[in-house]
Amino acid sequence: MKLVSWNVNGLRACVDKGFNDYFTEADADIFCIQETKLQEGQIDLEYDGYFQYWNYAVKKGYSGTAVFTKVKPLSVRYGLGDGQEPEGRVITLEFDAFYLVNVYTPNAKRDLSRLEYRLEWEDRFRGFLQQLDAHKPVIVCGDLNVAHQEIDLKNAKSNRGNSGFTPEERAKMSELLESGFIDTFRHFYPDRTDAYTWWSLMPKVRERNIGWRIDYFLTSARLAPVLSDVRIDAHVTGSDHCPVILLAADLVPGGGGGVD
Repeated sequence: MKLVSWNVNGLRACVDKGFNDYFTEADADIFCIQETKLQEGQIDLEYDGYFQYWNYAVKKGYSGTAVFTKVKPLSVRYGLGDGQEPEGRVITLEFDAFYLVNVYTPNAKRDLSRLEYRLEWEDRFRGFLQQLDAHKPVIVCGDLNVAHQEIDLKNAKSNRGNSGFTPEERAKMSELLESGFIDTFRHFYPDRTDAYTWWSLMPKVRERNIGWRIDYFLTSARLAPVLSDVRIDAHVTGSDHCPVILLAADLVPGGGGGVD
C-alpha cells in the first residue's frame, strides 16, 4: 500500500504548478492533501479510480483538507466530533484494517497569539486519536506544524521558542508519541539529518535546504511491523511543502469496495 501526504498551500495554485502530473505519477492508494484554500465548487478534479472527500473551512481561502482513495472507506467523519472545528482541518476514513486521519494542525502564529488555542487543540486531537486507536490501528498524516527535535530543522538554536519549535508544541508531540504512536520517518531513519518537508519562500532558502520537517506520517506503534519505508519527495516544488510517502507492503485498506 502507498500513501501520500502533501500540504499544497493552495490547491488551485498547486494545480498550475504540476499537481496533476505528480498525482498521476505517484499512483497512490490514498492521497491526502492539506491547506486546500478553497470552497466547494471552486475546483473540478476527477481522477479515474478514486473516491474523494473534502473538508472545507468556513472562512474562504483558508485551511481545508481532502483525501483521494482508490478504496471506498467504511465510514467518513469530519473534524474531531466535538463541534469545535470550523476550519476544515481533519478528515477520518475508516477501513477494514485501520483508520486514516488526514490533519492540518493549527499554526501558533509568528507572535504566538494562537499558541494557547493550539495547545488545547492538541489535547483534543490526541484524545480523538486514542479513541480511534482503542478500536483499530490508526495512520495519521499531514502538516503537524511542529519540528519535534533539533534534528528536524536546519537552524534549531536560532529558532528555539519560535512558532513550530516552542517547548510547548514539541512537548505536545512527545505526549502524542508516548500515547502509543510512532513517527514513521524517525522509525526508519533515526539519525538522518537535512531531511525537511517545508522551506520558507525567502530567496535561496530551499536551494540551500534550510528547512523544517513538519509534515509527518504517524502510526499506531503496533503497525510498525507492516511498514516498509517512508520517503520525502523534496524535489517536488509545487508548494512550499513537499510530499511525504508511506509504504506498507503488508497492509491492505479494505473498505466498502473499489470504484465502479
